[in-house]
Amino acid sequence: MTDSELSHYILAGWLIDGSGDKARRRQLLIVSDGLVDAISPADGADFPDPARLTDLSHCTVVPPLLDSHLHLCMSGSIDQTVRQAQQRAGCHQLYGVIEEHLRQLFGHGVLVVRDGGDRLGCLVDYRQERAGDGEVLIKRSGQAYFRQGRYGSLIGGRPIETETLVERWEQDGQQVDQVKVVNSGLNSLHEFGRETRPQFSTAELAALVARAHAQGKKVMVHANGRLPVRAALDAGCDSVEHGYFMGRENLELMAERGIFWVPTMYTMKAYGDHADAYRGMADRRVIEKTLDHQLEQVAFARQCGVRVALGTDAGSAGVLHGEAVVEEMKLLIKAGYRLEEAIRCATEENAALLGVERQWGRIARARPANFLVTRGTPAQLPRKLSYLEAIYLGGRPAAAYRR
Repeated sequence: MTDSELSHYILAGWLIDGSGDKARRRQLLIVSDGLVDAISPADGADFPDPARLTDLSHCTVVPPLLDSHLHLCMSGSIDQTVRQAQQRAGCHQLYGVIEEHLRQLFGHGVLVVRDGGDRLGCLVDYRQERAGDGEVLIKRSGQAYFRQGRYGSLIGGRPIETETLVERWEQDGQQVDQVKVVNSGLNSLHEFGRETRPQFSTAELAALVARAHAQGKKVMVHANGRLPVRAALDAGCDSVEHGYFMGRENLELMAERGIFWVPTMYTMKAYGDHADAYRGMADRRVIEKTLDHQLEQVAFARQCGVRVALGTDAGSAGVLHGEAVVEEMKLLIKAGYRLEEAIRCATEENAALLGVERQWGRIARARPANFLVTRGTPAQLPRKLSYLEAIYLGGRPAAAYRR
């Protein structure tokens, strides 16, 4: 039996490959041993035996999605009773919460995620205890680092007081995939444009970045405002998380240095959508103005070449795991991204940031034949990504996916 006889064929009505290039009509994928052997236009092609052909000519095919910023130990519930219970719970109580969120993510075609920190480091033990059991690959940050008396206890462990970031990193010995540092406060929901001072100096951040990089770990920094973001950039961080009110100078510097930005716009939109639930703690007008400003920053980032990675901050109030990826994508499109560019932010760019670009992020020759199938044309995206026809892994429908 020859290699070609072992191959099977997939006819895609439209292919969006994750590169940012425009969707291609009627593409034939040849798959062998779970990998893509070739991709070519299907018009005029010699079609194989129908028994070896999967006809998806009525569908659009895209790479599996990634979410580069979420919190698996927190749900998107706006019920404060639920949220407070999760904040008090221990790891074994939270394992069920994590598993439900992973099911939701898989059901929406989000197959790789980067957790942005959990206060007890539950994901470290979770992945050790359940290695290989899940369909979703988790990149863990463990407990985030933050300064005593500043924001961070929601996602961090013991606050840093007198020791340096490097000293804490060495003391903790966390078995994580990347390091999370909190270098500013939260965005105000009632005062537009309020900025907070940095939690750590540039020198202290740079020392941690150097030590983490020496161990093959990337550093993600929560930072809003001009000074906290500038400190993170000058320290050589790998990604800035949120980045509200950072200003154009920081964006230009980010583009120059190839540092990723994860703008997490949907979490701000969700605050506005549910402002009435905050009982006077949030001003809808301020929230809407803040979101508009972030959309302007994202539009400028596109113009000057910043590498934007899609992260949802799922687990924040009103931001549900899985479905929030499509909502964030809609906001990228509102900021001026073409559909294919927005999908690239959720696929190829995320894969590069998370260090999984050999396996995920793009449909291409010699890559795993992993992709999502949506019924209809690209004109129905990103909405139809919430209603997948199928998930293919290794060129075959994933048995775990149920419509």
